[in-house]
Amino acid sequence: MTRPGPVARVLIDSPLPQLDHLFDYSIPAELSAIALPGVRVRVPLRSAGRVADGYLIEVLEPSAPAADPEALPGLDAGSDFRGALSPIESVVSAAQVLTPEVWELARRVADRASGNASDVIRLAVPPRQVRVEKAWLAARATDADGPADGTPAGSAVASLAPTGPADPATPGARAARALADYPAGTLDTAVETHARLCVAAVPALQLLPDGQTIGHWALTLAELAVAGLAAGQSAILVVPDYRDQDQLQAALDLLAPAGSVSRVDARQPNPDRYRAFLAALGPEPRIILGNRSAVYAPAANLGLIALFDDGDPLQGEPLSPYVHSRDAALVRQGQSGCALVFLGHSRTVEVQRLVELGWLTAVHPAKSRHPRVIPTDFQSEPDQQARAARIPTAAWRAAKEALGHGPVLVQVASPGYAPMLACQSCKKAARCTTCQGPLALASKNSTPSCRWCGALAANWSCTHCEGRALRVVTLGTGRTAEELGRAFPGARIIIADGDHPLQHLGDAPALVIATRGAEPIPTGGYRAILLLDGERMLARESLRVGEDCLRWWCNAAALAAPGAAVVLVGVGGLVARALNSWQPEMLAAAELADRRQLKFPPAVRAASVTGTDADVAAALADLAGMDGVDVLGPVGTEDPLVRAIVRLPYASGDEVARALKAAIVRNAARRRRPKGASFRPAPTLKVRFDDPELL
Repeated sequence: MTRPGPVARVLIDSPLPQLDHLFDYSIPAELSAIALPGVRVRVPLRSAGRVADGYLIEVLEPSAPAADPEALPGLDAGSDFRGALSPIESVVSAAQVLTPEVWELARRVADRASGNASDVIRLAVPPRQVRVEKAWLAARATDADGPADGTPAGSAVASLAPTGPADPATPGARAARALADYPAGTLDTAVETHARLCVAAVPALQLLPDGQTIGHWALTLAELAVAGLAAGQSAILVVPDYRDQDQLQAALDLLAPAGSVSRVDARQPNPDRYRAFLAALGPEPRIILGNRSAVYAPAANLGLIALFDDGDPLQGEPLSPYVHSRDAALVRQGQSGCALVFLGHSRTVEVQRLVELGWLTAVHPAKSRHPRVIPTDFQSEPDQQARAARIPTAAWRAAKEALGHGPVLVQVASPGYAPMLACQSCKKAARCTTCQGPLALASKNSTPSCRWCGALAANWSCTHCEGRALRVVTLGTGRTAEELGRAFPGARIIIADGDHPLQHLGDAPALVIATRGAEPIPTGGYRAILLLDGERMLARESLRVGEDCLRWWCNAAALAAPGAAVVLVGVGGLVARALNSWQPEMLAAAELADRRQLKFPPAVRAASVTGTDADVAAALADLAGMDGVDVLGPVGTEDPLVRAIVRLPYASGDEVARALKAAIVRNAARRRRPKGASFRPAPTLKVRFDDPELL
């Protein structure tokens, strides 16, 4: 019998759950030199005569010829298929873009969430850019041959990465400024000791030599990463958005060697993003900086994963399998054994749970440095009308005094002019007669319009009482700016929100009205900060509302100048006490205790199961009898769909995830394409672990 050739195990790049496993293909002799693990391939599907894209995961060498003459050709020691294998149609490129570490991570993350590995890989590997890839392969070939001018090996590849300053600092030469603010033997040795830390960020700003102002947190992460780089280890730094990336990039430009940083940013042009990704594939240690998808980036000799502000909603993945960057980081740390750091001005309940379990070690600055927070509810205010005002006397006085010295921040809940209106007579919310969306005013003299469909409501009348007059319920940045302009005549007014983005600000006096998360960074810090609309922010229906509000307010307060007043208006209770004492862990611990009593995440894991009555019932039947698993619902959502919530102990996570994945595959396999139709119907069963809508 002829000895069979090597077998390629391929993952099909498809969202179909029934294709989420490895397929076996033979490797034609002419492709054997480039058919290596990690390359992109095109392979035939065994039905419908189609060709699909995929990734070659591993190559299995053939086993010795079987002694049994009945053995079928194509059988090998590791293949699941007995029979003649179809050959790979083509190798798309010789670039091995999927590393074994990232493949293992994608598989583990997907299995934990009942998802597809190909969906995770889509987050990890950017779309191919042919011209960029050819240049990268050519540079690697030149490096392998050895450059004639004596340039060190690896430099040709490194030169394709974004460059740092013209005269870069030696790794670690300027370090230990931010890390020195923490106790010795904590952050300064974190990478070396593979520590797992929950770190309280110093709420302060830092002025760089080039005149830029950044948060102390950015310098802390940069110094950690550069320390690891000096020891020959890569670092992955994950931050919520481009504003945070810009701050961290500025710190790395100061500290890291030129060409050692790869920025993975969805805002980048596709060629730049792919170029940075390819640079991270090299054998040299690098610093990878990016948003939530950076946690999946390839990294040689990974020594550190650090996340800033893991409670920001942007750290959650909106695409299937919906895995939060925090959870992906935990999986990758367990896989690699690298150091793991969660850094923030506040603390999430999920991180608090890991601290209480002893899995994370809490680290605080060596010296207590925090803003001077003044909750108005803690003040003895004789004038009750002033106490009930949107800007009470204490806040107004703090702003007036500070305006003579520099910028003053006024944080509000909503952008726009008046984002919510109500009937003047019955006080019911004003709704669009077309789609029932909320009505809003774009400016003082504008016609009310719908925030959902944009329809004008020129002749609006209330459906409850037939009243025709409207009143403003919620004030946005525009209306607040108008009121403050009257209260502080002559003051410069600046609006910063989603429609008016502004990242940096000088130190000239100004009133800056900003929505949460859109606050510009001022040179030297804000001379006063007013936190308005707190009562309305806390009125949102969510288990996370207190945690979210504290995070917004802590991040804003961290922009204050030393000694500046931070006035929290209209909020008392535990949230105000935690902000006032700058002990966010106080709220996190209390919230976690409540969740344990209620059996809500993160005290337990939870998954939402959505589909038709029959599909959900079939999926839940597979969970019957599992230890510690209970089900809430199902209840109706959008007709004809229902949703059930499955609560489970962490120890049962793998078992429940496998059972729900099997239900998803069965459901998808039954959705046959109707005769004559171009596409098969979409699956009706959806599973989402750790669903933020549940909180």
